[in-house]
Amino acid sequence: MRFHFTPKTTLFAAGTLAACVSWAFVAQQHRDGYKDTPILPDQKWHVHDSDRPYPHEVTPAATLSNPPSDAIVLFDGTDLSQWIQTDGDQNGNPVPPKWKLVNGTIEVAGGTGNLYTRDKFGDCQLHIEWQEPSDISGSSQGRGNSGVFLQSRYEIQVLDSYRAPTYADGQAAAIYGQWPPLVNPIRKPGEWQAYDIIFEAPVFSEDKLVKPAYVTVFFNGVLVHNHQKLNGPTNHRIIPPYEPQPAEDRIYLQDHGGGAHPLHFRNIWIRRLKGYDQPE
Repeated sequence: MRFHFTPKTTLFAAGTLAACVSWAFVAQQHRDGYKDTPILPDQKWHVHDSDRPYPHEVTPAATLSNPPSDAIVLFDGTDLSQWIQTDGDQNGNPVPPKWKLVNGTIEVAGGTGNLYTRDKFGDCQLHIEWQEPSDISGSSQGRGNSGVFLQSRYEIQVLDSYRAPTYADGQAAAIYGQWPPLVNPIRKPGEWQAYDIIFEAPVFSEDKLVKPAYVTVFFNGVLVHNHQKLNGPTNHRIIPPYEPQPAEDRIYLQDHGGGAHPLHFRNIWIRRLKGYDQPE
């Protein structure tokens, strides 16, 4: 087959190539991050290293997941009964959610605090969908920042990372401050994103760490962490060590501050994971 290039198609191809080269140049020129932070264990990178390579973009499929029959539905669009604002007030009573129920979604109410599950969980499979506003503004960590905190300690980052550079281990689906995703399958702002997270909680014996935490994450159906070991709790610019903790603890969604255009969550469900050969 022989292709015939007209001046119009040639101009279009040249323009597309120029745009790609321009974006790559901008991404390389405007690299956010740090070089004065600790070196990560068993890696060559600083925490939030500005030189860490950005993951390759991958186009995700269009479908999202519904809960299986053995799932605990944490949010189905109707109410926030499975959530609390904090563990308890001064009298030890759970504080009702201050985040908003808007058109079948949970809308982050910036400045009100994190949103916690009523129940506590250990090993689990978690599905959660989130959406950044289509008219999002800001840069780096200021673009719709939130996070899914497993056992209130281990964060899978929520952020608009669609052609919006930040440090690699702080972009969407990163194990925050430890590991960037293997690839970046994020959709545009305004479109729904989905995480499917498999979490293995750390194991302690007499306050000594016996087994670290592990996490597997699918982002929009694409594997971005494959049974990755966690160095300890996640945090900004530091590497906290493991500390003794309960076998189960709450999951929370992070309030990272206010904004005129808040992000939303929907279709949240979880399965408690058990070993093989469970009794019938």
